[in-house]
Amino acid sequence: MNTSALRPAVPLLVLIIAGCVVAAIGNGVRTSFGLFTLPMAGDLGLSREGWGMAMAIQNLAWGIAQPFAGAYADRVGTGRTIAVGAAIYALGVFAMAFSPSAGMLALTAGVITGVGIAICSFSVVMAAFGRSVPAEKRSLIFGVATAASSFGQFAFAPISQGFINAFGWQSALIYLGMALLLIIPLSYALRGRTENPVGHADLPFMEALAKAWGHGSYRLLVIGFFVCGFHLAFINVHMPAYLVLCGMSPEVGSWAIAIIGLFNIAGSLLAGYLGSRLPKQMLLASIYFLRAIAIAAFVLTDPNPTTTYIFGAAMGLLWLSTVPLTAGLVSLFFGARYMGMLYGVAFLSHQIGSFVGVWLGGFAFDMTGSYDLVWYLGILLGLASAALHIPINERSVPNFSLKPA
Repeated sequence: MNTSALRPAVPLLVLIIAGCVVAAIGNGVRTSFGLFTLPMAGDLGLSREGWGMAMAIQNLAWGIAQPFAGAYADRVGTGRTIAVGAAIYALGVFAMAFSPSAGMLALTAGVITGVGIAICSFSVVMAAFGRSVPAEKRSLIFGVATAASSFGQFAFAPISQGFINAFGWQSALIYLGMALLLIIPLSYALRGRTENPVGHADLPFMEALAKAWGHGSYRLLVIGFFVCGFHLAFINVHMPAYLVLCGMSPEVGSWAIAIIGLFNIAGSLLAGYLGSRLPKQMLLASIYFLRAIAIAAFVLTDPNPTTTYIFGAAMGLLWLSTVPLTAGLVSLFFGARYMGMLYGVAFLSHQIGSFVGVWLGGFAFDMTGSYDLVWYLGILLGLASAALHIPINERSVPNFSLKPA
């Protein structure tokens, strides 16, 4: 193998620190959007479905753009890609603060912000990590990147709620957009691209995707990742409003989101550690099964702040712990060269699930005045995804990128 593929353009520790900060800021801002549901919907006169549609479009735009963002980063370099993405992301958040209608919100908070998130997301950061560390350590380092994203969620949830309380939702969005601009100078440390082994040529996008999709375990992984997106997006966007509906204050929702982020630091690191020692597909099946149990326990009891925080801690341990394991399997199947693109395709499935979870939450509430239907569907989908992951075969695909130069 060409050893330059494993040699970072900057010291490895600097690259990891910069990538973790980028992941923390990007994910922290995104996961705080659910706190804006009630103030923005109230001031702008939006229905819950109208707000939910903008957030659903954001997740879908993120998912559609992610494979192309990953492929672009694979070819031209991670740092340049992330800098462009951060600028687009910040533009979307700034414009979101001045969007007076559901249609404009769908464009700014939905399309522009979603594309920006994709181009500077932790998925792209993980591609930089993947090319810079040996294969046997990738699962652990992916867990580190995911834990950093979770720390961003923990940090930004109370900060964002404090901004909303002190300055109003419009100024809060402006401050969050300014925080995103910090990603641009940090992206310099992530410059570089993954090289092919000597004697091999790049596969075109569709050819690489067709070869990957022919692998049955990859198909199961992609389909199962839909459920992860469904759970995360629905809870992120709609749980704060659900808790208010149950008689709790908005601060309970912000701290619940923060607790999820805090406990997912441990969950992501543990998943990355265990993923290098135990079968990743069985760990994923266990995570989805335990999510179904946690959701069932939460919705079948009388929600109060105590049970909410316990649920947040339980879900936090299981929250993004799927990411290092899923990314680790993609890297194991196909190697680091096409990691950005092929993990991006899996992530598209995740984001389609996010779209469905966010939109269906708003639609169900407007139709029934309750979120119960979506909670129960989340339980069933968790059990289904657990079953899907069990047959996955954890081994590399032979000669995936073999093509004469």
